[in-house]
Amino acid sequence: MIEEAGSAMDTFMRHYEAQVTALMARDVMQVSHTQKKQDLLAILNGLHQHHQQTCPMYANIVKANQQQDAATCLEDLPFIAVRLFKQLDLISIDNTAVFKVLQSSGTTAQQPARVYLDQATSARQSKALVNILQHTLGKQRLPMLIIDSPAIVKDPKFSARAAGIQGLAFFGRDHCYALDDAMQLNWPALEAFCAKYADQPVLIFGFTFMVWAYFIQTLIKQNKRLALPKAMLLHSGGWKKLDDQRVDNASFKQAIKACLGASQVHNFYGMAEQVGTIFVECTHGHLHVPLLAEVIVRHPYTLAPCDVGEQGIVQVLSALPSSYPGFSLLTEDLGRITSIDGCPCGQRGKTLAIDGRLPRTELRGCSDTHVAGLL
Repeated sequence: MIEEAGSAMDTFMRHYEAQVTALMARDVMQVSHTQKKQDLLAILNGLHQHHQQTCPMYANIVKANQQQDAATCLEDLPFIAVRLFKQLDLISIDNTAVFKVLQSSGTTAQQPARVYLDQATSARQSKALVNILQHTLGKQRLPMLIIDSPAIVKDPKFSARAAGIQGLAFFGRDHCYALDDAMQLNWPALEAFCAKYADQPVLIFGFTFMVWAYFIQTLIKQNKRLALPKAMLLHSGGWKKLDDQRVDNASFKQAIKACLGASQVHNFYGMAEQVGTIFVECTHGHLHVPLLAEVIVRHPYTLAPCDVGEQGIVQVLSALPSSYPGFSLLTEDLGRITSIDGCPCGQRGKTLAIDGRLPRTELRGCSDTHVAGLL
């Protein structure tokens, strides 16, 4: 009986990996939203059945909601609240197969989310991240300036912030950390980096609030400017605190242009609970849903799917997680679908706008939670 179960699991995983690989190989400029929905539905229904069989807590949740059967459309797939990863150990593998435990950043008042990865899921997420970002960054590794302290990646607690830095570091070379261990600008390192690469394309990465509070604001206060006109800045997370300071996407980009001379700035949306499927901002300022993911916006009170342009709670679906039941999550973010197969950049599928957090939800993310003296 055990051998039969193992054989069935092996068969599922081989079929599942083949489906994900085939979808990942497709051209994001050519696959229509209708075709992607069909491809994803088969994969996500398979994951739904897989996690019912391997994660008792997930099985209990869907049973209580009478959602055990396969869905006929993406909107009917079951979803779980993303905050459950802070409250429960949702895991679909044996403890011996755990390769890495990813923890979201948390404050002293929060229990961090825990995401359990096996080697296959981790590798799948890394491959998907490369697939998505090469569309924006290209295949050449550029000199890279990281707006953070090197101490964060040395911390034995593998936080989402550290994971984000390590994941994005793959796309660069000759890495330079802009901040020292005291979270102050490391001027000798910055000046050496700028002197070496002032006239070359470079990649800058940082979490949004970190870039604004510890990098741009310091440059402004010290009346200094760095000459990196060919830089491309990739950033994510932390918009809540910037909203409180009345800093929107346009003013953020203006400040980057004024302080660095750089005009290529791309925001992206993602979360620790679905590493690998990030929504990257195109040159027209729209967040694009990647081929391996989907997004549904739901009415805050009825949870019915919203129409294009209607604000609601963002639900994110991902084809990547097989070691934990994170393939369909209801977030605590408010957003809108802004177009379907209609972005001027030419990429097909849905585009998304994130409008903020649900009222009375605690700060969450990779950069929101940094306080002076703590990493």
